[in-house]
Amino acid sequence: MNSKEIIEKQTKYVIPSTTEGRWPVVIVEGKGAIVKDLDGKEYIDCHAGYAAVNVGHCHPRIVKAIQETAAKIWHVSWDFYTVSTALLAEKIVEITPKKLSKVLFCSVGAEAVENAIKFAKKYQVKKNGRPGAQIVSLMGAFHGRTAYAMSLTGKNKYKDGLSTYVHLGVVHAFPPYCYRCPFKLEYPECDIHCAKYLEDLIYLQTTGDIAAFICEPIFGEGGIIVPPKEYIPEAVKIFREHGALFIDDEVQTGFGRTGKLFGIEWYNVEPDIMTLAKGIASGVPIAAVVTTEEVASVMGPIDHCSTYGGNEVMCAAALENIKVLLEEKLHEKALEIGKIFTEGLNELMEKHKLIGDVRGKGLMIGIELVKDREKKTPAPEEANKVRLEAQKRGLLINVGGMYGNVLRIQPPLLITEEQAKKALEILDNSLEAA
Repeated sequence: MNSKEIIEKQTKYVIPSTTEGRWPVVIVEGKGAIVKDLDGKEYIDCHAGYAAVNVGHCHPRIVKAIQETAAKIWHVSWDFYTVSTALLAEKIVEITPKKLSKVLFCSVGAEAVENAIKFAKKYQVKKNGRPGAQIVSLMGAFHGRTAYAMSLTGKNKYKDGLSTYVHLGVVHAFPPYCYRCPFKLEYPECDIHCAKYLEDLIYLQTTGDIAAFICEPIFGEGGIIVPPKEYIPEAVKIFREHGALFIDDEVQTGFGRTGKLFGIEWYNVEPDIMTLAKGIASGVPIAAVVTTEEVASVMGPIDHCSTYGGNEVMCAAALENIKVLLEEKLHEKALEIGKIFTEGLNELMEKHKLIGDVRGKGLMIGIELVKDREKKTPAPEEANKVRLEAQKRGLLINVGGMYGNVLRIQPPLLITEEQAKKALEILDNSLEAA
């Protein structure tokens, strides 16, 4: 069977999950930061399955953990105790911020976000005697594709045609997007106005009954937007003064992606609730909500249950994944290789006028493409052309951003210096071709 036949079958029978269209590539094998297609061509993978494969494809230790566990037990239910589930929960509490002490397992990031909201709303009812009517999220943020997760997501393309299904008591604030500041100010002279205006937002655009503020430490799908270092501390302070909890969405920034174990570590803020997925098991489907003893106490045993949450095979994979990440210090390596990428991309920015901005932390890097640097006119068509030109040359990258014009560089954290430099060379040629 060849690539053309597989592409035709998948196109015929599978409902597509992407709006920009798939690459004409059938991936059949992966190792480290390299994947191979059905025709035998190899690619440097700077896409990493939507930034999930943090420790690389098919790490032998994780493969072994899956195989050994699957040979013993696949699945039971929450009516029983299992070994890997207990050990993984212990490890997660050990590595997450200090006051987080309880873990709820589920299957995907969107489910984790839904449960984080459930925790926040139940907390306000049971602890403060108010319904927690609203959640504040940010324009341009992405939190998933289930109902409430889409409500939190601040971009209309994910909500088109869904009407009131995705408008569930969410208020969206302006994002800390310095390159396109919604207030037309310049950092740092702006005095973090995007955070301080939240007082007005609460007073003028909400009922005042806010259950939680949810934020990604660095926007992923939104275009690798890195808030100023003062933004999250100031925003969280304001919302806590109004009785709201802080939900830290680490689905994409967690497990070393930004050069820290968790993205929130860059801001020295402790969340009340944290959502985890993607890098927790490097692509194996498992997710989690981590929260405090006080917040966890509001949920009873029948308030939530996920059939596959805490599945023994998934937990074994995640546990070994975290051990590999810590022992090989891949978050530190992400900083080292990330520096090579950002320095190289800044050099490319001098050469290619199409590049308007380069930003990110660790191996979570965004390249915003513009038709005109002065006007900052988004260049989504050119971004897609660069993506396809890079694929032809052996490099896989993703495209995102509020305007579909940001190239996303998010490879496995164990990508080598040689592979990073080759990726930069391919990007240079692809930008030229586009």
